[in-house]
Amino acid sequence: MSFTLPALPYPVQSLEPYIDQRTMEIHHGKHHAAYTNNLNAAIQGTDLDQMTIEELLKSMDMNNMVVRNNGGGYYNHCLFWEIMSPASGNKPSAELSTAIDSHFGSFDSFKEKFSQAAMTRFGSGWAWLCVHPGGALEICSTPNQDNPLMPGTGCGGTPILAVDVWEHAYYLMYQNRRADYLNGFFEVVNWEEVSKRYEQGK
Repeated sequence: MSFTLPALPYPVQSLEPYIDQRTMEIHHGKHHAAYTNNLNAAIQGTDLDQMTIEELLKSMDMNNMVVRNNGGGYYNHCLFWEIMSPASGNKPSAELSTAIDSHFGSFDSFKEKFSQAAMTRFGSGWAWLCVHPGGALEICSTPNQDNPLMPGTGCGGTPILAVDVWEHAYYLMYQNRRADYLNGFFEVVNWEEVSKRYEQGK
């Protein structure tokens, strides 16, 4: 099984003014494409070649850095594109909103905690909102291209929301202003998709 670079689910310029077209072109067409190609080359002719990306990540040999980095990079970006959409003012479903309020106190408190996880991730990495069986929510972050599906990352559950805090995700537009990038990210979160993933994951 070889993995393919998914097409963006919206026009490349449609996340502006929050995420610029040039960043999207490079991020998707260069970075994500490279993770895809490198992953395929690394697993060709091995037992990993028969697995889904989720199976591959959950059974990951964390010492296999080529598969770890590129498998994570492939999966993380596939999720990232899907949980964004052109700004439309959509909101979490009633059930997800209730879960957010229950676990974090309020939506504003959730946003603050999620942004803090992203802001305090030193260097490159990701911040995550994950759901556990039964509906419990967890915010965490991982370095580089690690994700909660991998063993021993300190994150758990199924990822339903992710933000990329590698500099290539925001530097052309925001330079070192990661906080401004995160504020922009929340303007383009596709809460309909996040809510659907919550339902599936719980």
